[in-house]
Amino acid sequence: MSEETRSETYAELAAVGPYGVRPGHALITMVEPHPGHEYAYNRWYEDDHYYAGAMAMPWMYAGRRWVATRDLQLLRYPEKSAIAQPVTAGCYITTYWVTDGRYDDHMRWTVAINKRLNRDARVYQDRTHVFTAFQDHEATVYRDGAAGPRDYHALDHPYAGLVVEVIDTDSAEQRAELLEWLRARHLPKRLAGSPAAMVTVFRPTPLPGDRMTYVKQVEGVDTRLTLLWFLETDPRECWEAHFTGLDTLVTESGLGRVELMAPFVPTIPGTDRYVAELR
Repeated sequence: MSEETRSETYAELAAVGPYGVRPGHALITMVEPHPGHEYAYNRWYEDDHYYAGAMAMPWMYAGRRWVATRDLQLLRYPEKSAIAQPVTAGCYITTYWVTDGRYDDHMRWTVAINKRLNRDARVYQDRTHVFTAFQDHEATVYRDGAAGPRDYHALDHPYAGLVVEVIDTDSAEQRAELLEWLRARHLPKRLAGSPAAMVTVFRPTPLPGDRMTYVKQVEGVDTRLTLLWFLETDPRECWEAHFTGLDTLVTESGLGRVELMAPFVPTIPGTDRYVAELR
């Protein structure tokens, strides 16, 4: 068995390279199961792919799956989105943390394992990747300063909701300005007194050329930011008070435009809860 799996190599690999706990990178993947395939897709993802296609891989150390039922989909804006057409597309999203400095190591494994899964008929084809990208961590802004969970806890802490915000800019230089405005001014103000405990900010990275063909190349590598708002309450309870109109504030800053504001709630692993509420 040692010869077959090259077990001796693991001891060598463990002795070198970064092994901190910071989420230096993320995989954020928003997917739409094709009509009539909702239950089968959900069972495949939760029973097999979440583990074999993600969590079992080296350096991917935390994950959480989220769902947008139809009422949550209808809260999304803007109506004309560069991310999702229609804006309600992509009822499931899964977020994963990858150890800082281990992106290249993880990518070599994930491309290879997904080719193997595909070859072994363990990839569910009746789905569309609406917004799937590996992303590099840029910033985390906390509502309560040093108190409370850190960003590396975010996918294990029982948050009640997630809001995904995607902002596009016109240039890499403008994105740098946007990031500073978000980090220093906008996010601290919006988080104060809100049900959101933290916001993590990521920028997309290009997928390797040998990625699986059903995943399209990442757009906006130099001009896009992805924000994950982690909520302590159901997003339906705070949407109007805290999340409507954020596109206007970004537009008024002159630094970018919101292309997606989308609320989700966590799935209940091992169940088909919410599947009947997607359409």
